[in-house]
Amino acid sequence: MRLARLQTSEGIVRGRYRDGVVVADDGEYAVGRDGSLVTPCSPSVLYCVGRNYAETLDQMDYERPEEPDFFIKPPASLTAHDAPIRYPEWTDELTYAGELAAVIDERCRDVAVEDVPEVVRGYTIMNDVDALDQQGRTARKAFDGSGPLGPWIETDLDPAGIDMETRINDEVRQDANTELMLFGPREIVSFLSRRFTFRPGDVVAFGSPANPGLIEPGDEVEISYEGVGTLRNEVVAADADG
Repeated sequence: MRLARLQTSEGIVRGRYRDGVVVADDGEYAVGRDGSLVTPCSPSVLYCVGRNYAETLDQMDYERPEEPDFFIKPPASLTAHDAPIRYPEWTDELTYAGELAAVIDERCRDVAVEDVPEVVRGYTIMNDVDALDQQGRTARKAFDGSGPLGPWIETDLDPAGIDMETRINDEVRQDANTELMLFGPREIVSFLSRRFTFRPGDVVAFGSPANPGLIEPGDEVEISYEGVGTLRNEVVAADADG
């Protein structure tokens, strides 16, 4: 089942997504006609794991981590499916990273690996936008609009061994499978839960395979994960209208 949130003139409605329609408790809403998809959850924080694919270690000349290597994005980083990614005026090196992400369903802490499916609402897609020429992870990765997320939450998914692909202007830039992760999704959620209290709607992103290029205003980024869907955003100049 796909769970989505739609911004309408009366506020945000929540429901099941099916064939371009959000089926809510009070009726059906057509995406586009009745409103636009917004991020499928409202996290208090986004926990993001880096260096989780061997090819990324090779590309960036990183050492293999002994445990999940993570950082945090704030809610201000969120951008919805089909919303623009604004190219910050203070960077000249903006890049993308197509990541599978779990959405937490309940307040929890110290979750055993085998119990992770019980606390995960489902899975969505995140683009970990990165300003490579900035100093430190927070400056590079935690700015406004640096976390496109969506388009919905897929509740019926085994995250092990699924294919992913990132296209820039219909050119394949990333092509991998989650079986290539150094740390699996359940292991990561359990690891982070020993350090943080998760809240409903919080996001845990599992890292990206090697990233072979930059993006510029006018580029369209499409990130697809098998069994989930495709997150799509266009890069625009910082001063673009809309």
